[in-house]
Order: sequence, then C-alpha cells, then structure tokens
Amino acid sequence: MTAHTIPAPQVDERPRRLLSAETLFHNATRLAAILVLVVLTAIGVSLLMGGWEALAKFGPAFLWTESWNPVKEEFGALVPIYGTVVTSLIAMLIGVPLSLGIAMFLTEICPNWLRQPIGIAIELLAGIPSIIYGMWGLFVFAPFFANHIEPWLIDVLGPLPILGPLFQGAPYGVGLLTGGLILTIMVLPFITSVIRDVFETVPPMLKESAYGLGCTTWEVVWNVVIPHTRTGIVGGLMLGLGRALGETMAVTFVIGNAHRLSASLLAPGNTISSALANEFTEAVGDIYLSSLIALGLILFVLTSIVLGIAKWMLVRLDARVSR
Repeated sequence: MTAHTIPAPQVDERPRRLLSAETLFHNATRLAAILVLVVLTAIGVSLLMGGWEALAKFGPAFLWTESWNPVKEEFGALVPIYGTVVTSLIAMLIGVPLSLGIAMFLTEICPNWLRQPIGIAIELLAGIPSIIYGMWGLFVFAPFFANHIEPWLIDVLGPLPILGPLFQGAPYGVGLLTGGLILTIMVLPFITSVIRDVFETVPPMLKESAYGLGCTTWEVVWNVVIPHTRTGIVGGLMLGLGRALGETMAVTFVIGNAHRLSASLLAPGNTISSALANEFTEAVGDIYLSSLIALGLILFVLTSIVLGIAKWMLVRLDARVSR
C-alpha cells in the first residue's frame, strides 16, 4: 500500500498581520502624544532655566513691578502683562460679536451666490502675514485714528465719570486701543471660520423642525444652532484668544512700545511679545536677558492657563449636555 501524505492545514496569516499593524499604529500614536508632552515640558523647563536669575533676584515682585530700566538693571513685568491682557480683551470684546454675526449671516441668511465670495475673503484675511497688518496699522490706520477717531473719543467719552479715564490723553494714534483693534481684525477670520464650520454641522432636520413650529431665524439660531454647537464655539473663541495673546509683529508696530503704565487706552504701552521682539537682540547683561526670558515664561504660563480654562469649560459643557 502506498502511504498518502495528508497536507498540512493552511494557516491564515491575515489576523496576525492585522494585529501587528494595529500594534504598530497604537504605539506610533502613543509616541506622537508623548512627544508633544515632552516638547511642552522642554519649552517650559528651558524658559524657567533662562529666566531663573531674574526670578531669583526680583522674586514674586517681578510680576507687579512697573519699572523697566536696563541701565539700573531694574526690571518688572507689570506693564507688558497689563498691555497683553488689555489688548487681548479689546480684541475679544469686539471680535467675538462680529465673528458670531458673520458666521450666523453666512450659514443662515446669506444667499448662495454671495456665501462663497465672503467665505473666501475671510480665509484671505486669515492668510495675510501679521507684519502686513502691522505696516497697514502704522501707516494707514494709526494716522486716520489719530486725526478722526481719537479726538472724538477724547471730547465725548473723556469727560464721563467712569469711562472717562480710559479715553483721556493726547491723540497719538498708536496705543493700547489701536493694538487691540488691529488684533480684532487679525483674530476675526480665525474665530469666524471655526464658528461657521461648527454651525454647518447642525443637522438640517433640527432647523427645519424649528422653522416648521413657527420659529424665526433668530430663535432658530439662539435655541437650536448655538446650543448644538456651543462646545465648538468655545473652542473657536479660545483659539482666537490664544492668537491675540501671542501676536507679536502687528502689535509691535502700533502699540507705541512704551514701558509706562497708564489707565488711558489711548496711551502707548507694551505687550510681552512686543517687548521680546524689540529688546531681545539688544539685551546686554545676564540679568537683562534673563528678565526677557522670564517674560516669555509668563506668556507661556498665561497661554497655558487660558487653554486649561478652555478645556475645563468644554468638559463642563459636555457634562451638562450628557445629563
């Protein structure tokens, strides 16, 4: 009898290959996430090491000291911090309502033939380099603002009892208010683009149902669109605020770059970014350079706090919606 050899069963290699690919993908994504944390930690540590000499010399008083005198080696971060916060608040107070209005118009009211040109114009605004905004602000907007807008603000709002101190002084054209307005133009396209995209994610059935019940366009936006997209709206606002806090060149051109604290929004001031841009290459002496790096550390911490607050708000909104 001839013995017949029984062939060995075929082993399917696909599950093993899929498992290997899944493991590789999992490890690669984990490595990318860890790399981000490593880079952030390295940036924070390097800024802390560079600014440690100034922080050790001046202590916590560095945060609320107004003096900035390289000759006497007396440095304080109050004026740059104040300018950064004020210009960013001005940009957000003006830019947020405008961005919401533009996004609502584009998604709910604007005719189809006009929607694309306006959308392209907004995207072009986002693509313009910041130095172009700064040059336009210095040579075009600041003279116009000094000759036509600031005198009116001084005459009309200056004598008021509460708002008056914010609009007193000489019409320089450059100052905190001018810097905030330029920042408004810069953050407007970013916030508008994000809010418009999240508005377009609202299911048409929800809006059509609201219109079918007799709701007006405003009621649909306020009661349907905004509640459905509030998480994305908060994310867009925080993106714009982060851009406003860290903007350098445009603000440097129009803020006046003066280490002087003033209650008037028309007075020249300074921000952390503009101080670094103007003085970093001219810093002579270890304590001077360390003070500038300490300013960078403060901006890093301030931005991290803003992003942390944004994340906390998003978590709270998600938890409230899921209830």
